[in-house]
Amino acid sequence: MSFEIFLATALGLENALYDEVRRKGFKRAKAIKGGVTIEGGWPEVWRANLWVRGASRVLARVATFKVLHLAKLAEQTREISWTDILDPKHPFRVDVSCSKSRIYHSGAAIERIEQAISEKLKIAPSSDADITIMGRIDHDICTLSIDTSGALLHKRGYKRAVSKAPMRENMAALFLQQCGYNGMEPVFDPMCGSGTFVIEAAEIAARLNPGRLRNFAFEKFVTFDKKAWEDMRNVKRQQQTEIHFHGSDRDKGAVKMSTENATRAGVDQLTEFKQQAISDILPPTNMSGLVILNPPYGGRIGDRHKLLPLYQTLGRVLRDNFSGWRVGIITADKSLAQATALPFLPETPPVQHGGLRVKLFQTEALQ
Repeated sequence: MSFEIFLATALGLENALYDEVRRKGFKRAKAIKGGVTIEGGWPEVWRANLWVRGASRVLARVATFKVLHLAKLAEQTREISWTDILDPKHPFRVDVSCSKSRIYHSGAAIERIEQAISEKLKIAPSSDADITIMGRIDHDICTLSIDTSGALLHKRGYKRAVSKAPMRENMAALFLQQCGYNGMEPVFDPMCGSGTFVIEAAEIAARLNPGRLRNFAFEKFVTFDKKAWEDMRNVKRQQQTEIHFHGSDRDKGAVKMSTENATRAGVDQLTEFKQQAISDILPPTNMSGLVILNPPYGGRIGDRHKLLPLYQTLGRVLRDNFSGWRVGIITADKSLAQATALPFLPETPPVQHGGLRVKLFQTEALQ
């Protein structure tokens, strides 16, 4: 059985996700607004959740149909073979968005879909269920999908604490990719927070699957094959690497948090974190690589005018000490990026992050 599978990501990172999905061998990949579609069956759903770093969730498309009124929505929903996918032992919930359609009330649409599925499964919906049916009614076309991931995929399973305004792991992975990182060079984040960029870089270099430490909603589906899943999950793709990955932060608590996160992720032997100010940073290794960071910016932490000296110091230290290194800076304020006086390449498209539109500003190897 083959069907459409949708891998969601942040707006602005669709092409980067497409590149990753194609590189990992998924068939018929197509970048669309909000993510990438592929075609396959349940094994491809499992692989996407286990392998793909840049996705935030994986949706299995159940049905797509035209709908002009609520009665038709209920009728079409009843025709879907829900018992072939969902296990009545596990409750479900429904989430619907409506846009530019004759059905415009999402609450009414949720009620009709819930009722139709409940009739088939003989169970009532639950607002706190782990299994979510997602409906999108756009221009009178309804698409029903099942969220196969459960918790968002940036939750890799190793973090117990995060820093302020953290970079989500799936976004960090795609920003690393956009900077040309492929696991063959050191990475240094001088404002490491909870260690996201450093840990993602180390996992990529070691070829560790991002979903190896967590569970997924699809494990509760009728279609789930425990043995096949365990066989897939137990395939060892890990490789040895001599490269190390480094982070620093002026905050002692952030350094401790990053170190503990790296240990839980199993990459503590590949990572090193230290406490130091931006003005004191030096290349952590003789081998040049990538400096990447998500510094504070106006509208997120602090005031942008107070942040200008920080960016100016960052730019000066990188220009003076990091010859041969590439730089990637994620910020929502172009003027702050320009304050570094670094020779940035043309800007990448803006990316939705925490209610803001951020951009990746990157350089070629510094001279």
